[in-house]
Amino acid sequence: MKKKLLAVLLSSAMVASLAACGSSTPADTSADTDAAATESTEATTEAAAEETTEAAAEETTEEAAAYELTDLYITVDGTLTANVDNGQDAFVEQWEAAVSEKLGHEIKLHINQPEHSGYKDNVAQLLTTGAPGDGQYPDALIMSATMFKQYQTTGILWNMADAYDNAEFQSRITLPIINENMKTDAGELYGFAPTYGNGCVTYIKQSWLDAAGLKVEDIKTFDDYYNMLKAFTKDGQTGVIAAGFGKMDEAPYINYMPEFWQGAYPAIYQKDGQWVDGFQEQATIDALNRLAQGYADGVIDKDTEEASTKTAREKWFSNDQTTSEGVFTYWAGTWLRTLTDNLDKNEVDTELGDDRLVQLPPIQEIKDTWGGYINREAPVWVITDDGDGDNSREQAIFDALLETMLDGDKVQTLWTYGAEDVHWSTHAEEFTTNPDDPDKKKDYSYAEGEFHLKQSPNDPNSVWKKNHLDPVLVIAPLTNGFIDNDPLIEEGNKFFTENCVDAPQSPSSETLTVVEADLVVDKTTLMNEVVAGKKTAEDAIAEYQAEWGDTITEILAELNAQ
Repeated sequence: MKKKLLAVLLSSAMVASLAACGSSTPADTSADTDAAATESTEATTEAAAEETTEAAAEETTEEAAAYELTDLYITVDGTLTANVDNGQDAFVEQWEAAVSEKLGHEIKLHINQPEHSGYKDNVAQLLTTGAPGDGQYPDALIMSATMFKQYQTTGILWNMADAYDNAEFQSRITLPIINENMKTDAGELYGFAPTYGNGCVTYIKQSWLDAAGLKVEDIKTFDDYYNMLKAFTKDGQTGVIAAGFGKMDEAPYINYMPEFWQGAYPAIYQKDGQWVDGFQEQATIDALNRLAQGYADGVIDKDTEEASTKTAREKWFSNDQTTSEGVFTYWAGTWLRTLTDNLDKNEVDTELGDDRLVQLPPIQEIKDTWGGYINREAPVWVITDDGDGDNSREQAIFDALLETMLDGDKVQTLWTYGAEDVHWSTHAEEFTTNPDDPDKKKDYSYAEGEFHLKQSPNDPNSVWKKNHLDPVLVIAPLTNGFIDNDPLIEEGNKFFTENCVDAPQSPSSETLTVVEADLVVDKTTLMNEVVAGKKTAEDAIAEYQAEWGDTITEILAELNAQ
């Protein structure tokens, strides 16, 4: 079954190239319960629980001790900022030294980092055609919430519940619900999220608002938003660009064009306690009609259909603003700084400094439906299961990679900020960015012992921001006091947390896993055809129902029976 599902995932991917938890306790039907007996029972239960926990901890420790991990192969996406051009060799060297010291033996770290836009297809190829120990097959890798749900039922992922429950970092976790909510009804845990998910907000160029005589506080409804886009669309410039009209392959699907999607959710999600198919709902038809109108009116950049996230953002902050766009919805927090710095690097609106961008509060229609911008389900780390029935290899991988990732100190700092004296430092130093440009020149000075970020290895005119873990989003904070207080990042994170709601839980069923990639292809094709004016939204949904109606009914029955 494992290989069958993986083969389906691979073939479909190649075609596609394109919270809270609760508990219920039975009512006490014995009014005359003997207090002494109750105390005795509780004591016995507590002792048994302690023995079970201790036994599990001893068992996982013994398993890890029985397997000495010498090489660790991981596959990561673009969320690891320290790539091969940006100090990855120093990160690997320092990680190996710190982890080897912790575990008492040497471990070599091997990082495979495919192109971010093709990551999903690359992972499918690796997991289908490779095997543990072949030098390419990942021992552990990053997956989006959508990918995780697809692979969770294939048998390829290791159940790390015991390892997670007994991890040393448990004593420092401040957001336990993130991973507890990922456990199955049987208590299994196949992925680990070291941070919460984050989400997207709508950024607007202040200079474009000024030129149109508009203020961000006046953009309150979709009509206000749409009129702003029309005001921005002239002389080769366009209102908004995104990486696709909607991301049918990536939850939460609507986050790059939230104003157009409003209350629609074009995927299977839970509504009033039941799983439903949002793609068939009237809200999706209405959203597609809004997108089609925006495309016909020219307020949506024509490059949106084929644009990757990289293409969209680079066009948006290009130094050629004559063919750019005024609006771009993208990730919150750190990206407010990153987008601002890229505008600065391209000499766009330099006179405005850090006030180049404004963040648009959710329009009324979004507030009335979802309640705010969508905070996605967190990406996760997973460990591959070699299927030999022995957990020693997998436990050793957990101990080397995930246990140390949240050690609160040296290794977590590597994952958070990168390599010492390459990406950050505590040594006294002075440096200047843009030294040859009087308008952009900025001096930095730090005393001995003062934590600070350094110039980016591949761009001495920008300051490093973070590596993989966002210190604001992490579920177990650093304990060494290292923190970078960038006011713009703090502003971005504060804005998002005040204006977001949690995304619906992603579904997981056997039938959905098999057909998901094909569903994505068809939904994306239908969406693009509607937006381009090739068919009506009503005809597209009818076509979808004719093709997929029976399968969707089967999937919903599986989900609602769980």
